[in-house]
Amino acid sequence: QVQLVESGGGLVQAGGSLRLSCAASGLTFTEYATGWFRQAPGKERESIAYISASGRSTYYLDSVKGRITISRDNAKNTVYLQINSLKPEDTALYYCAADLSFSRQRIGSSPQYWGQGTQVTVSS
Repeated sequence: QVQLVESGGGLVQAGGSLRLSCAASGLTFTEYATGWFRQAPGKERESIAYISASGRSTYYLDSVKGRITISRDNAKNTVYLQINSLKPEDTALYYCAADLSFSRQRIGSSPQYWGQGTQVTVSS
């Protein structure tokens, strides 16, 4: 069975940094595009970054571009999200996801597999 397990969330002060990790199992990781979503209280879930199976192509939501970096280590079946210069509005539940397709319609919107999420809270 496919599992995506996020870690690395927590409480951090504004201006700080976090690196989120997502460990995948039960799938052939090198075949899957992976991405990160977030959902803040009272807001819709949004796709903030995704990366192709090879790692050569990436996408970032415009509003976070420049502050976040998505990367993956195919040898470890893990995808990462580095978030710098954290702001209170980054407070959200962060999910990773996986899909065979590197497309906005799939990994950027309705991926096949989801993790349970890791909470990021940014204090001002």
